[in-house]
Amino acid sequence: RYRFGSRKTEIFSCKRYNSNNLWPSEWKNNFPNCGGQRQSPINIVTHRVKHDPKLTSFIFEGHEKVFNMSVENHGHSAHFTLPQSVRLRGGGLPATYKAVQFHLHWGENGGQGSEHSVDGERYPMELHIVHIKEKHGSLGEALNDSTGVAALAFFFEVLICEIEDFRLTDIIPQANKLNYYRYSGSLTTPGCDQAVVWTVFQQSLPIMDKQLLFGTEKPMTGIFRPVQNLNGRVVYTSVSAHSLCVLPNLITLFLCLFCVFGQQRGFH
Repeated sequence: RYRFGSRKTEIFSCKRYNSNNLWPSEWKNNFPNCGGQRQSPINIVTHRVKHDPKLTSFIFEGHEKVFNMSVENHGHSAHFTLPQSVRLRGGGLPATYKAVQFHLHWGENGGQGSEHSVDGERYPMELHIVHIKEKHGSLGEALNDSTGVAALAFFFEVLICEIEDFRLTDIIPQANKLNYYRYSGSLTTPGCDQAVVWTVFQQSLPIMDKQLLFGTEKPMTGIFRPVQNLNGRVVYTSVSAHSLCVLPNLITLFLCLFCVFGQQRGFH
């Protein structure tokens, strides 16, 4: 089980970004990349996506193993460090990628909180698993490569449950069989580097129905960036148009990411 420390919580939301106290529309003043043409997140319009036969199933390595993680409160999100033995390839990616971390974006009281949306529909939470190309030594180095980062995005619904021994396969079961969207984009926090190959999975997954706290009584909520303009970019899909659902289907599962035991105790 995982507990967050008592580090002071600063809220990142669609309003302002922690110590710089900037609205997202102002990020480009301090971080020029945030005004670029390939920004994330986006709204995926399903009747406009194009089928790409090269978007095949993913091959996951090490996702089934139990491992310990360190957790960092970055103010705008919680980052869970992953071992680099976790690998990702296939799925139309140009190389093999190694895991760096995963983090979450969520809304308030189970409301809209995902960063990406599908036909204008947002979900309570979105999980990002961040990978970098195997040849790069760090995330900073990978950001200098236009396809240096591969991010997997999963939407979450609401479910109360608990998990003790953590495996990535607990939260992304059979991900190699899920349909997904693909586009070129950026980090969703400053400096908004445009070096990310985004994979947004169509189906949504369950998550617990509790407030998310970080060692304080103050919840972190509304931590998502508004959707950005496509600016002529094309969104591709791994399935043909007649197979797409307008709204993602809820996968019935009995596992979730973690469980919260009361507002005073934070994460466990």
